[in-house]
Amino acid sequence: MTRKVLVTGGAGFIGSNLCNTLLKKGYNVTAFDNLFLGKKENLNQGVKFIKGDVRNIKDLERAGRKFDFVVHLAAASSAPMFTDDLKGSYENNVMGFISILEYCRKHKVGKLLYASTSSIYGNNPTPLTENQQVWPPNYYSVTKYCMENTAHCYKKQFPEMEIIGFRFMSVYGLHEKHKGQFANLASQFSWDVFADRSPILYGDGSQQRDFTNVKDIVQAIILAMESKKKFGSTIFNIGTNKAYNLNILVDKINKVMGKNVKAKQIVNPVKEGYVRKQLASITKIKKELGFKPTVTLDEGLREIYEDLKKNSK
Repeated sequence: MTRKVLVTGGAGFIGSNLCNTLLKKGYNVTAFDNLFLGKKENLNQGVKFIKGDVRNIKDLERAGRKFDFVVHLAAASSAPMFTDDLKGSYENNVMGFISILEYCRKHKVGKLLYASTSSIYGNNPTPLTENQQVWPPNYYSVTKYCMENTAHCYKKQFPEMEIIGFRFMSVYGLHEKHKGQFANLASQFSWDVFADRSPILYGDGSQQRDFTNVKDIVQAIILAMESKKKFGSTIFNIGTNKAYNLNILVDKINKVMGKNVKAKQIVNPVKEGYVRKQLASITKIKKELGFKPTVTLDEGLREIYEDLKKNSK
């Protein structure tokens, strides 16, 4: 019997990559998106699309009621969005998540998987582990931490629920162009170097990120979906356990493209809560799900370059 999956934020960056991969694997896939940052063009033919808002139960009901899995990726997905619309961003992330929880419980969805964020860790000591005490440094990470704790409480109230969250590291890859200023630095810097523009570095470029290709994010989510283990309510890091500073990132992009575009350093405009180093421990997800990163940063940057060349003709 074909398994059915609902992906909220399904036309977005991570969502569309997940939907298209699930479709190839034989799943019946429905993408649900309000198209604020998503694009229907990201989706392969065969993925059903529903336009709607996760805060609206009536919209969710239009998507259907017989799903084996729900993957909740719809969100205000970066800190700058909260500067523009604080109330709306909180409603989107927190109240939207509650709508999804209620929908999944009402319709007896087998497993709910959702996006949290590594931003929750702030400047905790690395490698970042899921059992560290955290103090979220900005509104975005506060809402994600609220989602995690809401999931834990919801599971206690409704023990039949299976709710799995993922703290994504620095995710980059194809289908990110539409995100513009909200896209990952690996993507933005690639677009800059390709166009012979200088990438903008905050400070001296020594800040480090665990750049994780979207293909490995998709791999991890599907592993959790298909796992027979019962986790209740739990959290997994998804990363590579490798970190690169932004100067090295720019050097790698130049090498891939055969260029020598210099970065421009500016004073860091982020005065509070800026993350200096990000490096995931992936011990838990390796042990529990058998996850292993498959795409190196060099391979991921080359894929972006090849896509840029193809679409510039």
